[in-house]
Amino acid sequence: MLEFSLHNAWLIPLLPLLAFALIGLAMHRWPSVSAMISILSIGISMLLSALVAVLVFSLSPGEIYEASVRWLSMPGLQVNMGMLVDPLAAVMLVVVTGVAFLVQVYSLGYMKGDPGIASYFGYQSLFAASMLGLVLANNFGQIFVFWELVGVCSYFLIGFWFGKYSARDAAIKAFVTNRVGDFGFLLGILFLQIVFGTLNFQELSAAIPGYTNAAVLLPIAVLLFFGPVGKSAQFPLHVWLPDAMEGPTPVSALIHAATMVAAGVYLVARAFFIFNAIPQAMTLIAIVGGLTALFAASIAIAQNDIKRILAYSTLSQLGYMMMALGVGAMTAGVFHLMTHAFFKSLLFLGAGSVIIGMHEEQDIWKMGNIAPKMPVTTWTFIIGALALAGIPPLSGFWSKDEILLGAYASGHTGLYILGVLVAFLTAFYMFRLVFVAFFGKNTAGRDKAHESPAVMTIPLLVLAVAAVLAGLVNSPLMHHVFGHFINAPGAIQPHPNTAIIVFSTLAALSGILLAWLIYQREVIKAEVIKEKFSMAYKVLYNKYYIDEIYGWLGVRLVDGAARVLFWFDIHVINGFVNLTAWFTGKSGETLRYTEDGQVQTYAIYMFAGVVIVLITALCGVFTALA
Repeated sequence: MLEFSLHNAWLIPLLPLLAFALIGLAMHRWPSVSAMISILSIGISMLLSALVAVLVFSLSPGEIYEASVRWLSMPGLQVNMGMLVDPLAAVMLVVVTGVAFLVQVYSLGYMKGDPGIASYFGYQSLFAASMLGLVLANNFGQIFVFWELVGVCSYFLIGFWFGKYSARDAAIKAFVTNRVGDFGFLLGILFLQIVFGTLNFQELSAAIPGYTNAAVLLPIAVLLFFGPVGKSAQFPLHVWLPDAMEGPTPVSALIHAATMVAAGVYLVARAFFIFNAIPQAMTLIAIVGGLTALFAASIAIAQNDIKRILAYSTLSQLGYMMMALGVGAMTAGVFHLMTHAFFKSLLFLGAGSVIIGMHEEQDIWKMGNIAPKMPVTTWTFIIGALALAGIPPLSGFWSKDEILLGAYASGHTGLYILGVLVAFLTAFYMFRLVFVAFFGKNTAGRDKAHESPAVMTIPLLVLAVAAVLAGLVNSPLMHHVFGHFINAPGAIQPHPNTAIIVFSTLAALSGILLAWLIYQREVIKAEVIKEKFSMAYKVLYNKYYIDEIYGWLGVRLVDGAARVLFWFDIHVINGFVNLTAWFTGKSGETLRYTEDGQVQTYAIYMFAGVVIVLITALCGVFTALA
């Protein structure tokens, strides 16, 4: 069975793809059947993924399975399609299918009664198939196809409630922003094909170490990084991700935990051999990731919408992962990608449970002390928050500290300090949310709160267990087995440092303590802080006015350029065309008098022609004699 699953791993994305086709073509009249088909397909894919992972991790480190077929052949160009199954792909298969399965089960309760539930599960299946196809791709060309499919699915799901203007705008914003990054990504892929004559990962990993022209390789690496900047919402292409909250909450859990935003980090890890060959590219990745982590964490401390707080948390954690990859700690970045998928999907689904229990309320200040009415949601959410904050022994502790150890070991002291500050801010804004929403003094929301049904709380419990235990796979208790397999040549494998571990844990605990003092004990009044630092609060609440800056640039640059081009089109292009038309018309009006149908008129014209010819000839003779 294990061998079958490995050699037929292509079935993993195919099954949800077939579910999408079946639902879209024949099952819209039966939404319950559509849901069951979607859940069954991803469930089987999850089982196959688990079998593939068991077999892959039983192999020796470095062993992989690759299968390929010729898709297109023409003079000068051969395009193959295939699959690459290695430890990195195996981990992502388990994460994507596991989270997608739980999200779809949870959706049975969350989306109950929605008139578009059949379409919703169809989109969910296509989304899962696209991400799984991306994970298994063995070349850049194939990965780009699934990369774009993931973007299309995000457009469908973010704008699923298209009756809301905000949902439609958010879907368009996500789609357009990602096209900016994907344009650079596509250019990078084309240059790879031109320079190396192949897009296959294994062939490129063999060719690039011997390629010494950094002037060519650096632009390629930067262009390839454009794609992850857009897909994983790194600054400055981060603006789409908070607005993606307009989609259903299970969609937010899927996009922000295991699929779309994870694709960018996965791509950098998959192409680590390219980026690691160029130190300048690695520095760029590390700086962009670190600044995004701090930038987003600072915004999260001033937000009031429960889903937007988690959205900015996702931005921050994605920056953490990119920073890890940029400093060379490839194992740490992928490890945090895995653990983050579990506890962030737990947090988003927990937020969805709160929203349902609070009758669509999302403002944390309108909740307050709902813990007694929603015990399962509350305590699973707290487990997710503790894991995200990096409190031992939960999963986030192991992966977060691995990143900090990597930053310190690589000599990037500034990024290490930045990472510790982000750990403090993460703990602070998450427990600000917890203390205000679940244990707040305002009890107005408690009376209308109620626990979610079992179909929603059971996935929360499963994810809570994963949030507690997932980090152990790279702990000393299991001999760092994760890092033993998920590795790359030249990547950093930092040794444990007790001082760094203690310091980062104290930073996280300090963040929780500060949130408790302000929002629970009220030793320091939140309103007083807001008034004293009103300017800073306003800037953070308005997300550094980045959206407004983009809007201003759009008006000034895009609209301004459009007005100039409009004037040029009307007065220059149209003017030239109109002048040509006028001249042609006047010429026609004049020449029409020469065509009156009178024989004598034509005789006169002939006589005049003869005279002109004779005069010309005589002028020539006289000129010659002179």
